[in-house]
Amino acid sequence: MSEALSNRGLNRRKFLKMSAIAGAVGATSALGADQAKVIRPANAQELKEKYPNSKKVRTICTYCSVGCGLEAEVVNGVWVRQEPAVDHPISLGGHCCKGADMIDRVRGEKRLRYPMERVNGEWKRISWDDAFTKIGNKMKQLRDKYGPDSMMYLGSSKVSGEQSYYIRKFAAFYGTNNIDTIARI
Repeated sequence: MSEALSNRGLNRRKFLKMSAIAGAVGATSALGADQAKVIRPANAQELKEKYPNSKKVRTICTYCSVGCGLEAEVVNGVWVRQEPAVDHPISLGGHCCKGADMIDRVRGEKRLRYPMERVNGEWKRISWDDAFTKIGNKMKQLRDKYGPDSMMYLGSSKVSGEQSYYIRKFAAFYGTNNIDTIARI
């Protein structure tokens, strides 16, 4: 480090901190995190044409129990789209990735709707009874052979706080506390 920089109060530690901050700002811009590129102004006319009989319903996001606000757009009892509640005191008009994805979790085309089993390399639909029986038998076999701590229960960022609670209760019933879900954040 040059003597001139040291005389200005910039030491190696400060230089590295400032370099990291500058690098992070540059990386987020380069990777498309610039909000001007992501968010576009809402077009009220476009929405009225797409959902002419919709009704806005203020509600609360159910993922993590923080209580962020949503404005759901409902047509004939079906949730068709959503926006963050701009004037909500907790979320202040923002969404986390889980809240923003909430509607896609329910309406997504790739959502798994029934149990599947891979047989000879091909996925085959099976009944719920068969799925529960096979999974239950395998879990009992593993617990009998290796003990309850041989199993770990993984939730995801896609499950709600309530679902995380059920995962924890189920793991305790199985005999282990090896769990990880969004509830830890």
